[in-house]
Amino acid sequence: MALHKGPDKHERRTMSVNPFFGEANPVGGMTEAPPTHRLPDAPMSPSTAYQLVHDELMLDGNSRLNLATFVTTWMEPQAGVLMGECRDKNMIDKDEYPRTAELERRCVAMLADLWNAPDPSAAVGCSTTGSSEACMLAGMALKRRWAKRNADRYPGARPNLVMGVNVQVCWEKFCNFWEVEARLVPMEGDRFHLDPQAAVELCDENTIGVVGILGSTFDGSYEPVADLCAALDALQERTGLDIPVHVDGASGGMVAPFLDEDLVWDFRLPRVASINTSGHKYGLVYPGVGWALWRDKEALPEELVFRVNYLGGDMPTFALNFSRPGAQVVAQYYTFLRLGREGYRAVQQSTRDVATSLASRIEELGDFRLLTRGDQLPVFALTTAEHVTSYDVFDVSRRLREGGWLVPAYTFPANREDLSVLRIVCRNGFSHDLADLFLDDLARLLPDLRRQPHPLTRDKGAATGFHH
Repeated sequence: MALHKGPDKHERRTMSVNPFFGEANPVGGMTEAPPTHRLPDAPMSPSTAYQLVHDELMLDGNSRLNLATFVTTWMEPQAGVLMGECRDKNMIDKDEYPRTAELERRCVAMLADLWNAPDPSAAVGCSTTGSSEACMLAGMALKRRWAKRNADRYPGARPNLVMGVNVQVCWEKFCNFWEVEARLVPMEGDRFHLDPQAAVELCDENTIGVVGILGSTFDGSYEPVADLCAALDALQERTGLDIPVHVDGASGGMVAPFLDEDLVWDFRLPRVASINTSGHKYGLVYPGVGWALWRDKEALPEELVFRVNYLGGDMPTFALNFSRPGAQVVAQYYTFLRLGREGYRAVQQSTRDVATSLASRIEELGDFRLLTRGDQLPVFALTTAEHVTSYDVFDVSRRLREGGWLVPAYTFPANREDLSVLRIVCRNGFSHDLADLFLDDLARLLPDLRRQPHPLTRDKGAATGFHH
């Protein structure tokens, strides 16, 4: 969540009001525009308030043209109706809304089956507000399990978590908030994610776990989770250290089960203790839902589960948030029910087809070099070809924004800060037709960019943001 600071002279800031709006004002017309940074003195009609907010939101970007975000930007109207019917239901109040709670339980069971839990009925899990919260919960469980095993040394010993430098920022937050040392495996050469052997070399008796990413946000590539588990198995044979793995499947957790069935990354690997995913990414639900699952009850320490009775009944809860709407959980169940395995397979295959086709056609333009091709996550990263000197990826991002396309340009982390890339995320709703329009706009920009004397975007950080 961003931090905000109000204007220095907020009392002088007002909205501009169309004179037509005043007719609906119950006091007899709006003679003064409302302030923007303090509460208005008097109420206004709902239609006027709606129109003011609606008009200001027109200045937002078009979410369907946002190729930066992984988050779902289209759902069926029926899903929207269901969400509207459930937005006033508090997800935590399971006694008052038992059917909503049952739908959450069913979603957990479906995911446990999808991710090949040895005994789906023994797996435990919960919904969250997104993968960030799910990762925090998984990290807390890893730390608590380590602390119990090392009670004679903790809290004197400092725990650490091993992961690639390409992890999403929520893992850095976890380590900061819960006082865990982050041990990051850097990028090397053309390897843009975690190397299993390099990860093992960072492990010791204070390592609470290793994080494997099923779909890096930087380039869309899967990390080799099976190889990571094998390397940790070998470490245990040599040293006795038994280090669990958490799989951050924010995006790939809802892609690989349908398109890469032979890829072993999930609970089929005994070392995988927990998995998370974002229902609001390739789970195909609007923003506000994630999932965290543990292999069994032993993987989730009982003392982390709280029970409250002041809403009625006995409610076990494991979450950072308490009150939150049930709408997104209901939408997730609707989508599971609506699509089934074959439906998800068709949607994800179509999305991957768009990604791989668009990547190949961009490569044919001759000005770009692909780092990935969209054949794992439907996401690919590219940079300018070696012969291109008149512009860079930040210029491309800036010029695409003029046409409404949001494509992030950013530099890679250690040890590849020298590499600047564009990343294109293909989601359900970004069709072959939209990809054709995007390619046309990109090709139309190239003659102007080639005529530049040199790259023109000086403030690289302001050129565009890096969005997950």
